[in-house]
Amino acid sequence: MNSNAYSPELLGLDGAKKYRWLVTGAAGFIGSHLVEALLQADQEVVGLDNFSTGFRHNIDDVLRRAESGGKKRFHLREGDIRDRTDCAGSCEGVDFVLHHAAQGSVPQSIADPLKAHDSNTTGFVNMLQAAAENGVRRFVYASSSAVYGDNPSLPAREERTGRPLSPYAATKIVNEIYADVWGRLYGLECIGLRYFNVFGPRQDPNGPYAAVIPRWIDALKRNEPVTIYGDGQTTRDFCHVKNVVRSNVLAALTERQDAVGKVYNIACGTVTTLNELFAILKGELALPENLTPLYEDFRKGDIKHSSASIDQARELLGYAPLVSLREGLKEMIQELPAEGKLSVRTLP
Repeated sequence: MNSNAYSPELLGLDGAKKYRWLVTGAAGFIGSHLVEALLQADQEVVGLDNFSTGFRHNIDDVLRRAESGGKKRFHLREGDIRDRTDCAGSCEGVDFVLHHAAQGSVPQSIADPLKAHDSNTTGFVNMLQAAAENGVRRFVYASSSAVYGDNPSLPAREERTGRPLSPYAATKIVNEIYADVWGRLYGLECIGLRYFNVFGPRQDPNGPYAAVIPRWIDALKRNEPVTIYGDGQTTRDFCHVKNVVRSNVLAALTERQDAVGKVYNIACGTVTTLNELFAILKGELALPENLTPLYEDFRKGDIKHSSASIDQARELLGYAPLVSLREGLKEMIQELPAEGKLSVRTLP
């Protein structure tokens, strides 16, 4: 399945119906995929981004991939969710908000908790208020598996969270509380999506806080060592970005009122250790069997084990994962430039 091919049917959209969507964080990894999918489904899209972590080339790439005429249906507003005027202006005439603008790094939130709070909490409330004041039909927002914190129960189920292990996790818990309040007091229909380790094309491999999959692929193709924090038995439920895109549209368009006002795990419902992930990547890249990673101490704020129950999303949203971990990795590797597909020499 082509990871960049979207259709109204795949998204759960009626191709004859046209809506106006606001995607915050539109130049980011997930946001740019949402923009791309909606444009390919012939929708009108407003994008809001301050380019603090997103990239203009993501939007350029989206417009190249979208069908002819995509630019006429895409309106980019350079602004900041911490600015209430930017939030209000972006919500004018919008049917659905897909809120993904945030400071998304656990280590960065530990290093600078006030910045994480400003973006993820103050910015979130600004967007809730702007959406409510502009009569937005539904507000779908990105939460995180980080809300499960130190809860040892696996698989994670929506009704059982734990103590947050980082300021980032705390902001996501607060977001869920605020969304519930705005729904009950101001009538804004909200649905939260708790993402589990999203990966896919256009994910930034650079920087010390980059997600594990793009960082590892980038290191391997450069013949550089891969670092695993901990003993490699850390588990994750990796979820391809196409699954995330579909979950957003399903949440926005569901007609089930019992689905509104809830949060949902968005994952594949499968468990992979970091050692297993490294072995899969070695196989897909045809690397030597004796190639081994470097192991370092666990990082502060990281959850050691993570897996999701997706039963509630299946039942109430009609969600099911479309792309598995192996399928998604194959596609990412196929999209590498030719030099990135060469076998890597054994590292010292």
